[in-house]
Amino acid sequence: MITVTFLSNDGKTATAPENSNLLRVSLREKGGIPFKCGGGLCGTCKCRIEQGIENTDAIKPKERKHLTEAQFAEGWRMACQTFVTGDVSVSWPAPAARPPASAAPKAEQA
Repeated sequence: MITVTFLSNDGKTATAPENSNLLRVSLREKGGIPFKCGGGLCGTCKCRIEQGIENTDAIKPKERKHLTEAQFAEGWRMACQTFVTGDVSVSWPAPAARPPASAAPKAEQA
């Protein structure tokens, strides 16, 4: 068994069998990696392998459509396309802050 540490989710840890898909581990264990499609099309599950990049499989063609060589060098991967063979620690960007539904003040009635 391997250990996945979800750094952006207060350091939550989960165990999984070797060669597990990173996004599936996150979904099963409520790790918190954001996602939409799960199939490498949208790029939502971009995450950074902070520790254990050597414990990930080869970069897939679908990842090359969403990430640059510089990002790969910094440890960025797409969770839906990444299989882990040993312990990893992963982080991801916080979701963008959304403005309130109505930013304009309401007019007062006389």
